[in-house]
Amino acid sequence: MTMPSRMPEPYGQGGGANLADILERVLDKGVVIAGDIRINLLDIELLTIKLRLIVASVDKAKEMGIDWWEDDPALSSGARRNELARENAELRAQVAELEQGTTERRTVERGRSEQSGTGRGSKAKQSKTEQSKAEEST
Repeated sequence: MTMPSRMPEPYGQGGGANLADILERVLDKGVVIAGDIRINLLDIELLTIKLRLIVASVDKAKEMGIDWWEDDPALSSGARRNELARENAELRAQVAELEQGTTERRTVERGRSEQSGTGRGSKAKQSKTEQSKAEEST
């Protein structure tokens, strides 16, 4: 004579389908948990923490207008590429401004040196004049 065993079913066999159904419903509908924590001392607010938790599928979140992960460079490779492209454009613009300022400064310095007679051409003329004077005196 054998007696049927009354052992419980192994963990996860019976409750797995229920858990999957619950998870599917939560992700399909979405769940929002919100709360605020405030710490006051003698009516002086020392700390405020605002907690907002949304549990939903990506499709449901997009449907609700939540898509912050698409623009976060830490989470999206497309956003990372956009961030790098924007930064590259800014750096190129800064380099162009610096180069333009350097070119303008050189032009102004050349103009000043030519006016004061200290330009390259005038120095060569001065050295030739000095050489010819030295030759005449010998």
